[in-house]
Amino acid sequence: MSLATRNIAEMATPLPRPLENGDLLTRAEFERRYEAMPEVKKAELIEGVVFMPSTVRIKRHGAPQSAIIGWLLHYAAYTPGVEVGDNASVRLDLDNEPQPDAILRILPEAGGQTSDSEDDFVEGAPEFAAEVASSSASYDLHQKKNAYRRNGVREYLVWVTEEQRIYWWELRDGQYLPIESEADGIVRSQIFPGLWLDVGALLRKDLPRVLEIVGQGVGSPEHAGFVARLSRSPEKS
Repeated sequence: MSLATRNIAEMATPLPRPLENGDLLTRAEFERRYEAMPEVKKAELIEGVVFMPSTVRIKRHGAPQSAIIGWLLHYAAYTPGVEVGDNASVRLDLDNEPQPDAILRILPEAGGQTSDSEDDFVEGAPEFAAEVASSSASYDLHQKKNAYRRNGVREYLVWVTEEQRIYWWELRDGQYLPIESEADGIVRSQIFPGLWLDVGALLRKDLPRVLEIVGQGVGSPEHAGFVARLSRSPEKS
């Protein structure tokens, strides 16, 4: 094919229609349209419906999300075999491809429940997902929560900024049940030993205290045991 013929053929190929909030799409069509819109930084397919969040405000979303990422990165730095993701698209199933504000997963080679696709997507449910929402009416606490639960995201945290409240659930027997703080006021992950959080400190933006507590977590005997288990994963043998 000559260069002129190829150019004509390319011009005749219709571009995908742009994504629009509320579109009902298959995951394949969602990805096709999303990839054709490099100017769009966040779009999600939840239960077959396209969600395109509005602009991100610093205090309602940007700063809280950064605090969560910092907390998770501190944990991951001392936990070989786990990985933090920031706004990475996740292929949960054929109707759901969310783009969580943060994920923490056990790497496939360490025995985790996700895998990496050839085109660099996370496939399957990460062990932990976190979202920042403005209010309890957000789809993060409804449609997305149901999709995460059904697909086996084992822990789910949502920071509702307008209400200054943090929810943290663990998946048990197919249902999300709250993880309660212990007598010392610290919430401790059931899936990631040593992932400890002083919720009050996070809400009042006391990041030194947040990092101090997760630092204590990664220095605990249970965290050491978890790291040892990850290093013995059958995937590594």
